[in-house]
Amino acid sequence: MSIPQSGGGLIESFDQLAAYMEAGCKPATDWRIGAEHEKFGWLTDTRLPLPYAGERSISAIFAQLEARYGWQALKEGENVIGLTRNGANISLEPGGQFELSGAPLASTLDVAAELQTHLDEVRSIADPMGVRFMGIGAPPEWTHDQMPVMPKGRYRLMTDYMGRVGTHGTQMMYRTCTVQVNLDYSSEADFVKKMRVALALQPVATALFASSPFFEGKPNAHRSWRSRIWRGLDDSRTGMLPFAFQDGMGFQRYVDWVLDVPMYFVYRDGKYINALGQSFRDFLKGQLPALPGEKPTLSDWADHMTTVFPEARAKKFIEMRGADCGDQAHIAALPAFWVGLMYDQTALDSAWDLVKGLDAETREGLRVAASVSALQGEAGGVRLLDLARAAVGLSHAGLAARGKGEEVQLLPLVDSLKTGRVQADKWLDLYNGPWSHSLAPLYEAASL
Repeated sequence: MSIPQSGGGLIESFDQLAAYMEAGCKPATDWRIGAEHEKFGWLTDTRLPLPYAGERSISAIFAQLEARYGWQALKEGENVIGLTRNGANISLEPGGQFELSGAPLASTLDVAAELQTHLDEVRSIADPMGVRFMGIGAPPEWTHDQMPVMPKGRYRLMTDYMGRVGTHGTQMMYRTCTVQVNLDYSSEADFVKKMRVALALQPVATALFASSPFFEGKPNAHRSWRSRIWRGLDDSRTGMLPFAFQDGMGFQRYVDWVLDVPMYFVYRDGKYINALGQSFRDFLKGQLPALPGEKPTLSDWADHMTTVFPEARAKKFIEMRGADCGDQAHIAALPAFWVGLMYDQTALDSAWDLVKGLDAETREGLRVAASVSALQGEAGGVRLLDLARAAVGLSHAGLAARGKGEEVQLLPLVDSLKTGRVQADKWLDLYNGPWSHSLAPLYEAASL
């Protein structure tokens, strides 16, 4: 989840909303790569989730990261809810998922090095405490009641709202982990093509990175339960955005959709003000019930943009949001996969040619099939294994054209394409074989 946004004065013109996105346009020489991943902390003696406070806790790890490695604390009230250093952030998801939001970097090799440094720092503190972190899309056994609750006002509001819309909202908040990459665009036309390719190929990412076949102690009949959860969350703010493939797609069309998504909150003076279900359009007119007579700032708009959760999300960059977290090699592979497709023009054009014939029903069908069957899924006559082979091939060519040696990071995906099997399939094989239907070994096996 995003931290509160800052910067930007009063919104005086409706045009400023699309201009906010347009301000993200950069020449290709300035494009950067921002990777994020979430992971579950667990106590090695009990296999219970890592709590926020105590001798063995998130707070204790935060304190040591600050003292030993130069991270600076971010607070909400008296509680440390994140850390920052050199353009990177460590933040907390609602159930204590420990998230690294990396600095904007020039290559996926730099991203992998940043990941290695982060894991080394965290392990040096957590291991002596009897704490590990696992990279997996959903916890294999923990119930909702076992999950810790982070002391963040945003999450208190969202928890209440999620309980009233959809069927899986609180599961998403407290019991999922993802890996994603944030990428730049050069123009509105470039933004449109990248959004369309990103949305159409998210089911491929879901399939390739699926790692959550267990939930509450048993198999859940999905390879990516995390992806299944997103399909039962809140239709007003999630999904594959069919409008993005229609004529007229651009910054303003995306803005219009975000404006129609009900609000969660307004952030003022370090506090989250309840605006659940209210309209940002009313806010623009000074008619928001939560703040009568007050009009929004660009920071408020930036905050509201973080409360929509489509499979690919736009801000001043594009977020690829379809993948489960996994092992370290897969965390590094996700940025490489998308950079290869998005940051080489030939690869991007070819990727669009690959998916432009898919209709909305097929795209949605592939999304469902990926969550259930990973690379063995199909919809509308399209096999995910075939689509994934083509997409990874284009990504490899795009990375090779960049000339940085990044294509080596696709190896975990290439291995999956040889067999048609992904991380979730490996866990299921072990569960049904050597582990004798016990999930206890999974904690260590999935640890980073």
